[in-house]
Amino acid sequence: MTLWREVRLVAGKDLRIEARTRVTAQQIVPFGLIVLLLFAFALDPDRGILRRVAPGLFWVTVLLAALLAVSRSFGIEADNGARDGLRLSGLDGPALFLGKAAAIAVQLLALEVVLAATVVLVYGIELNTLVPLVLATLAATVGVAATGTLYGVLAAGVRVRETLVPVLLLPVVAPVLLGATRAWEAAIDGIPSDAWPWVALLAVFALLFTAIGMLAFGPLLEEA
Repeated sequence: MTLWREVRLVAGKDLRIEARTRVTAQQIVPFGLIVLLLFAFALDPDRGILRRVAPGLFWVTVLLAALLAVSRSFGIEADNGARDGLRLSGLDGPALFLGKAAAIAVQLLALEVVLAATVVLVYGIELNTLVPLVLATLAATVGVAATGTLYGVLAAGVRVRETLVPVLLLPVVAPVLLGATRAWEAAIDGIPSDAWPWVALLAVFALLFTAIGMLAFGPLLEEA
């Protein structure tokens, strides 16, 4: 079985579970919308500030929702020996890592589409330059998914997984928050030249943690 077929198998398994349980649609997406609306209510007296801080609020919300998605991704394998089944499946560690990261990335992208529409409608911003904005979003999503998958398996065997994952993950993804926010700001302001360095930073971050995850996921899963 080729690597990419194994990746599709793992990602398909996680996405099918998600489609049946609908946790993303019924819990994670509403959570993101509530966070954005609370920010809107808090900053409503000054709409100018609301528009200026919209990119940062968007990505803070995405990162908070990503914590739920990562915990959910590994929580579904905590019962009935599912994690042992992964170990005994014969699938390569890189394929397991890429498959789980791909499933998380797909869920985050679906969430980001909904949140972006909410930001445009509620915060009153205009997405003037789409190409760097879309590329920054894709690179940031891959980076968050790869990092979340790596630290998710690191904390998978710990009883306090739900509280440990945020402590481990949030400091590491700080460059994603910074780079994605700055890229969005430049794209919204219609200055794509200012966005490209941040897009490059996000791409390097995504590639780095994808490479680390492919190497480390298998051994970490064995120790979980």
